[in-house]
Amino acid sequence: MEFQPIKPFEPIRADVIPNGPDWVHQVKWDGVRLLAYCNGQKVRLFNRRQHERTLHYPELVSSIHASPASSLILDGEVIALDPHGRPSFHEIMKRDRTTPTGHAKATDSIRVFYMVFDLLYVNGDWLNSCPLSDRIERLQQWLPLSDAIHFVPVYDNGDALFAGVKEKHMEGIVSKKRNSRYGIGGKNGNWRKIKVTEDLIAVVGAVTYRNGRVNALLIGQYDLEHRLIYIGRVGSGTLTSQDWQAVTRLAELLKSQTNPFERQPENVKKVSWLIPKLTVKVEFQEWTENGSLRQPRILAFVDENPHRCILEEGSNEGNNFQ
Repeated sequence: MEFQPIKPFEPIRADVIPNGPDWVHQVKWDGVRLLAYCNGQKVRLFNRRQHERTLHYPELVSSIHASPASSLILDGEVIALDPHGRPSFHEIMKRDRTTPTGHAKATDSIRVFYMVFDLLYVNGDWLNSCPLSDRIERLQQWLPLSDAIHFVPVYDNGDALFAGVKEKHMEGIVSKKRNSRYGIGGKNGNWRKIKVTEDLIAVVGAVTYRNGRVNALLIGQYDLEHRLIYIGRVGSGTLTSQDWQAVTRLAELLKSQTNPFERQPENVKKVSWLIPKLTVKVEFQEWTENGSLRQPRILAFVDENPHRCILEEGSNEGNNFQ
């Protein structure tokens, strides 16, 4: 049997941790969503956009082959760690964005871990209509644990788990109803993500320079009328000097005479407009009253369709334009 990749079930954002016996809680890992498909003969890996990543993570393929199941579909996050042992989105992007010629070098230099939290199919049976509690029980039975493959534990006390991840400067938690089904391609309140810090994927519409090199990005998201709305300027984060040099080269290729934003950003001078093709993941503390990001930091450039970078309702209610 040859599996066709599916779109994973997604949590919705929430500010309050749901409590009570109907809920369980798991760490939210700051990585790349990855579904693993094993038909008993081969293993293939696909991300949430259904792009294949099998050659990117050969150590995961070999470990999943060791499962005692004749066939399975796993759902989880592939992560890499920073020097302090914390999940780093920047590090995992170095692996995920490699070209075929760079796979071997990246595999040797950046160690990854597959944090598995769900089982959708096993031994010829679909489990997506089964309650989460049943899927987790069967996942523990069939998951091939190794140095690279890990089961994501569940906890009854969401408040205590959130306090723990906050203390460790991790991303947040996901709260799930015990009886929740896995809605392929869907999203609803049966799964809720509660984050220590917020993040989003934005479109780069312009850059500024210092001493001939890009030093900041002007970013935006599209509204429902497909206008690119400016949401802030970001120049800090995880990018290295080499990364900024690479951004400078890309910016030269994408330069435009036209402002892609709906209106002129405030308090920003001497910018170079870009064709809005680059996308970047940014973390931030909160939305300001005028509709921009407070204390944004660059996490990594990502492979996302710019037109899918949509403002969430209510996030940009202010007016940050002249």
